[in-house]
Amino acid sequence: MHPYYHPHFLHFIVYFNDNQDYFECHEVLEEYWKEQQNFSKEHPLTGYILMATGLYHWRRGNIKGATRTLRNALRRFQQMPDRYSDYKKEVAVDQVIQQLENALDRIDSGKCFTAFSLPISPALQHAAEHEQPMRLLPKNSAAVIHKHMQRDRSDILLQREEKKKGSH
Repeated sequence: MHPYYHPHFLHFIVYFNDNQDYFECHEVLEEYWKEQQNFSKEHPLTGYILMATGLYHWRRGNIKGATRTLRNALRRFQQMPDRYSDYKKEVAVDQVIQQLENALDRIDSGKCFTAFSLPISPALQHAAEHEQPMRLLPKNSAAVIHKHMQRDRSDILLQREEKKKGSH
């Protein structure tokens, strides 16, 4: 099976293209990325994770976070190692790069958030339509835009605190 036809990536497509739920995009792809045998920061899935995270920040008005994250996403797509050539099929990576460059130009120009769709093959679109995630919230609703504020983050905050203690 091509890596893009995995249910997690198909859910990512629906969340990204149909629902613009960038927070959920991050969650579902991070889970998929961690399932990879040799997951590393250079893995192509990290580009998609960063792209979704950057768009989440931009829509919420976190310009600094959006710029930094989208630049990292852009670098990941531009520098995708040849061993991941399968990840250049089914998704028009050159168009993703162009869309990220356009988003960064818009941010630098002080323009407001603009969503874009992931350019995918008709076959991948068809597969995504038949692998709908269970929970879709209304696009552009407060529940989607501010999703991170609705979850219990105590475990994340505890990990950060432990990390700080360990670095002193």
